Amino acid sequence: MEKDMTKGNPMRLILGFAVPLLFGLVFQQFYSMVDAVIVGHYLGVDSLAAVGATGSVNFLIIGFCMGICNGFAIPIAQEFGAKHEGELKKFVANSVWLSVIFAVVITIMVSLLCRPILQLMRTPANIIDGSYNYIIIIFLGIPVVFLYNMTAAILRSLGDSKTPVVFLVTAAVLNIFLDVFCIVVLPMGVAGAAVATVLSQAVAGLACLIYMRKKFTILKISKEESRWSRDHVGKLCNMGIPMGLQYSITAIGSVILQSAVNGIDSNAVAAVTAGGKVSMLLVCPFDAMGSTMATYGGQNVGAGDLDRVDRGLKACSLLGLIYSLIAMAAVFLFGRQLLLLFLDAKEAQIIANAYYFLRINAVFYFPLALVNIVRFLIQGMGFSKLAVFAGAFEMIARALAGFLLVPLFGFVAVCLASPLAWIFADAFLIPAFFHVRKKMAHILDGQKSIA
Repeated sequence: MEKDMTKGNPMRLILGFAVPLLFGLVFQQFYSMVDAVIVGHYLGVDSLAAVGATGSVNFLIIGFCMGICNGFAIPIAQEFGAKHEGELKKFVANSVWLSVIFAVVITIMVSLLCRPILQLMRTPANIIDGSYNYIIIIFLGIPVVFLYNMTAAILRSLGDSKTPVVFLVTAAVLNIFLDVFCIVVLPMGVAGAAVATVLSQAVAGLACLIYMRKKFTILKISKEESRWSRDHVGKLCNMGIPMGLQYSITAIGSVILQSAVNGIDSNAVAAVTAGGKVSMLLVCPFDAMGSTMATYGGQNVGAGDLDRVDRGLKACSLLGLIYSLIAMAAVFLFGRQLLLLFLDAKEAQIIANAYYFLRINAVFYFPLALVNIVRFLIQGMGFSKLAVFAGAFEMIARALAGFLLVPLFGFVAVCLASPLAWIFADAFLIPAFFHVRKKMAHILDGQKSIA
């Protein structure tokens, strides 16, 4: 069912939308977490490092795809808030055309460049073959990434954050069984983990597509509405490409940092991989808050109500602060135990480094919360290009750490890189929101005077 976020208590609406989305994100992390747990325990530290060494380039490409899909959904959310069903359907149809084109082009390009990228990143010789075997399969599954993320983004733009979660949970459970089957039973090595991930996400994507076509009457699109429209394609690209670039620009800094980590040794890669997996699970609520604010902002800007945008920002920021303190406490109390999911207790030095990495990051979780909340709100308000600059600030911070700090201070600098990136991004985003708020007020005032 669609959910109108232009009416009612903002805190209650944000929680009601974000909680189901959070469950979806948590289970989405199971795709990578289960891979890492099974790979680490059944195939060893080198195989875990092989998968971990692909993390930044994986984020670079897959993040771009996800960003595009989320950006395409913003005009859909705005038209839904404005109650313009005809325009909504045209945006949905043209987002599908664009997704097919992007999926084909990106899959071909990155598959051809996969090994050169790993070599450029100085992936250690003892793990580069495993890294390639894993990431090439993930990249061949890019059409599946578009299928799930585009259908899920459309459903969320209409206020339905629950249905994608149901299918994603089902796929996550399937992923566990496929991981065990492909890695332990067949055995396919690290490639088996990638195969399990792609097949599981395909199930989630197909389920969302079938559900969306059957249950949402608002998405019953006529032949005329489904035609390619240059105007609608232009608006979708104006939202989607900057949002995708935001992810990729951020990821470029991660690639540079990953290259610096690779230059230390494979044990450092394993420590960052394990610490990163735990941290990614803990920060899922921030991602849920961000996606919620994109829909909330889009619908309320579509309805012309900036006061509700302000109230939503305050409510979500409070939620972010409360959860940041809870997550930090969890890291300091249970961080070592969580790391044992991925690492053998005998790997004492790797565990110590991973725990140090976790603690440093946890202290700065609230700045990360603001990065997600404010950036996605700005995007939902229709200013995706501005959000690209936040990604650029993150990239600069991680690049500085990778090029300058890691060679001087080693692993300590690796741990400080992401917090530095979050602070850089906030320094841009917070003033940017007030600029966007002021500009949008002028636009809406102009529309009212014309009416």
